[in-house]
Amino acid sequence: MGRRWGFLIGFLGVLCLLSSGHGGQQPPETAAQRCFCQVSGYLDDCTCDVETIDRFNNYKLFPRLQKLLESDYFRYYKVNLKRPCPFWNDINQCGRRDCAVKPCQSDEVPDGIKSASYKYSEEANNLIEECEQAERLGAVDESLSEETQKAVLQWTKHDDSSDNFCEADDIQSPDAEYVDLLLNPERYTGYKGPDAWKIWNVIYEENCFKPQTIKRPLNPLASGQGKSEENTFYSWLEGLCVEKRAFYRLISGLHASINVHLSARYLLQDTWLEKKWGHNITEFQQRFDAILTEGEGPRRLKNLYFLYLIELRALSKVLPFFERPDFQLFTGNKVQDAENKMLLLDILHEVKSFPLHFDENSFFAGDKKEANKLKEDFRLHFRNISRIMDCVGCFKCRLWGKLQTQGLGTALKILFSEKLIANMPESGPSYEFHLTRQEIVSLFNAFGRISTSVGELENFRNLLQNIH
Repeated sequence: MGRRWGFLIGFLGVLCLLSSGHGGQQPPETAAQRCFCQVSGYLDDCTCDVETIDRFNNYKLFPRLQKLLESDYFRYYKVNLKRPCPFWNDINQCGRRDCAVKPCQSDEVPDGIKSASYKYSEEANNLIEECEQAERLGAVDESLSEETQKAVLQWTKHDDSSDNFCEADDIQSPDAEYVDLLLNPERYTGYKGPDAWKIWNVIYEENCFKPQTIKRPLNPLASGQGKSEENTFYSWLEGLCVEKRAFYRLISGLHASINVHLSARYLLQDTWLEKKWGHNITEFQQRFDAILTEGEGPRRLKNLYFLYLIELRALSKVLPFFERPDFQLFTGNKVQDAENKMLLLDILHEVKSFPLHFDENSFFAGDKKEANKLKEDFRLHFRNISRIMDCVGCFKCRLWGKLQTQGLGTALKILFSEKLIANMPESGPSYEFHLTRQEIVSLFNAFGRISTSVGELENFRNLLQNIH
């Protein structure tokens, strides 16, 4: 009897050891676990969780948003890729063919987009075109109608407004050209190394409110960094006010999103027959694996979700601007324009229904004088980043960098224009708050890039699931 009890107790002990993992080796951690170890649960400074964003984006929003961005109104973006870098002269232009941008021929762009008539209804075209022509001449012609003179002065005031977070291209410049975004997609071009590092280094080191004494983790242009520097950096970051902390996380999220795109659309095969683009899991791991990035990669992915929430919130706030009956996504094709406006409003109403929006009321909420100064610093730092995009040596990277910074800048402008949006007239031009076509196209395409990144994270999570 005693021997039987001894055998039973021993057998149960073995089972216990096996179940607790001590009876054999623990299964090795997968690459998916290492890359996504922090990408779950609630986000810092937010009441929203990653899983809610994934479900909302991947199954409700992304398919309709992609359809909208394939329409003529959103696929053609006017940009000046020849503006000189305002900060340094020694730019090494990328000579790789994948860095090149193919601009549109004049007859490829719908006439309605090339005219100034995109702002309001077709009936308002003459007024707007007359207004913008007068503005380009630099004076208010007394022969213009009183209504047009008023519009000229109001739009000039808007162009110089402190609410703009980006230095926009002069789209009237002979160097500004239309680009078909669908034919010039954002993907891996081979632009990397010191030139690319220099761009991001200037952005982080000189524009993210960081003192020189604080060392940024994984800075490729700095040497001898260790765990203590990383801890010091994040202790400093957590000690910042919510606005400055958010600024860093927005830039980090944008950086992460761009790296996701480059890893998801990587040149896997290049032969004389064809080019094959697809997911490069090694590239993704190098950028986001917790071990390979010393814990920094997963933090950056979490910041991507923070960026998503900020731009999503801006879209929900700007709905009244697009709901006005006078507004059209004008290309000259009445049927398609009407259908696209319906799709746009459908998307924005879906966005508004999101249950866990970011609360921007915590921004600039302290002493009014200090809050205004902080907001101005915030705006000027971001405006500077938009200027740095003219220093990118790869033209395709410059195109998408300019578009995405302008899109995020437009989102910030919307978030801090709540009262102006609330006071818009129900019809006719909105003088206090309006968006140019450039701002509209960049806003939705920039959010489209973030939305794509969130969707691609699910793809990479699945691809890395069985890799150790």
